[in-house]
Amino acid sequence: MTSDAQKLPTGFGRLWAAQTVSSLGDGVSHAALPLLALTLTRDPMALAVVTAAGTLPWLLFGVLGGALVDRWDRRRTMWVMDAARAVLLAIPAAAAALDVLSIPLLAAVAFLLGLGGLFFDTAATAYLPDLLGRDPALLERANSRLRGAQTAMSGFAGPPAGSALLALGRAVPLLADAVSFALSALLVRSLPAVPRPVPQVRESLLRQARAGASYVFRDRLLLGLALRPAVGNVAFLAVGTVLALFAHERLGIGAFGFGLLLTAEATGGLLGAGIASFLGRRLGTGTALTCTAAAEGLAILGLAAAPNPYVAGLALAVCGAGMGATMVLGPSLRQAVVPAHLMGRVASTSRMLAMCAAPFGAFLGGWLATTYDVRTPLYTAAGLLLAMTAVTSTMTSNRRVEAALRSSRDRESPATDSRPARVTDAVVSA
Repeated sequence: MTSDAQKLPTGFGRLWAAQTVSSLGDGVSHAALPLLALTLTRDPMALAVVTAAGTLPWLLFGVLGGALVDRWDRRRTMWVMDAARAVLLAIPAAAAALDVLSIPLLAAVAFLLGLGGLFFDTAATAYLPDLLGRDPALLERANSRLRGAQTAMSGFAGPPAGSALLALGRAVPLLADAVSFALSALLVRSLPAVPRPVPQVRESLLRQARAGASYVFRDRLLLGLALRPAVGNVAFLAVGTVLALFAHERLGIGAFGFGLLLTAEATGGLLGAGIASFLGRRLGTGTALTCTAAAEGLAILGLAAAPNPYVAGLALAVCGAGMGATMVLGPSLRQAVVPAHLMGRVASTSRMLAMCAAPFGAFLGGWLATTYDVRTPLYTAAGLLLAMTAVTSTMTSNRRVEAALRSSRDRESPATDSRPARVTDAVVSA
């Protein structure tokens, strides 16, 4: 049976529901945490601490977290992390109800939520290819649906819901997010287990982490896939830092119009996730990735030169579509070609590179806007994205992608007889 004829496992709806509920909770908390912090202080640095705390786990433990996930049962890791985050959110909810909430407590909660997210996301990324037999077409379809649900819930429904729930009480949005994690944990707990990869040799955790990072940097295809989000985060954070100011000063729009701009970007992201598999089939995954990266750069260039809000909204929609397609195609390809016993470390290394680049992009955007003008970060970001497209186009070419897929099939084929048959009632996660 060819990949096009195969269907996603019949139990996929369970995971889709888990992803949808959890993403809705994420969107609620992403809006509620900054607003909760704002009720406690107006100090920008204190607010920044709460925001930054959630990214620190990736910077501090990214590669080590991947090494641990490669040692642990991945399904169990996912549901335990969801359950732990549900319990964790009960603490600030109780503190808010008792009127003892504080900035240090919110920062600690954001850090621990980020740490739980590190383990959950890494385990889910590693679990998916094991469940789908590393079939590239199935991986693209599954990631497209999961990415679409995540964008719709965390980008559209979650933030306004978080703001509305906060009006009912400071503890309410936190409790809602806790419930979402608990429901997700129950759904994930019902997923079928997959065999844990057999380690090649018994090594120390640090040595295993270093091996995972080295695997990424020595493989040109994987390095190209990792460079795209890393450079992209520098560019997009440079834009995001000044986007509200740009919208106000250059486009003449207020808070409501700015919200519509962000909605246009999220709408493009949904479209991009939906057409990613089509682009991969028609152009080849490598060429599709190059085209989506170029579209992002050209869209940001169009945003910088936009004469009115309508052109700016269209540019952001195109950029969002490019990002949405890239975030389906890139991870799906990585999941198809990386050996099972390295999947957690490779995924966490790539994610860590992207997370480390984000603060630099924010600083770059602020400095350029202060030193020159508010358009300069946008033009600089466009230049970075287009330069990255040119550099990585050969690293992720169709020829290199096909060679990696052939190598992966050859590597897996000797073990075909010993691997369990695909579970037709299985559910995937991303």
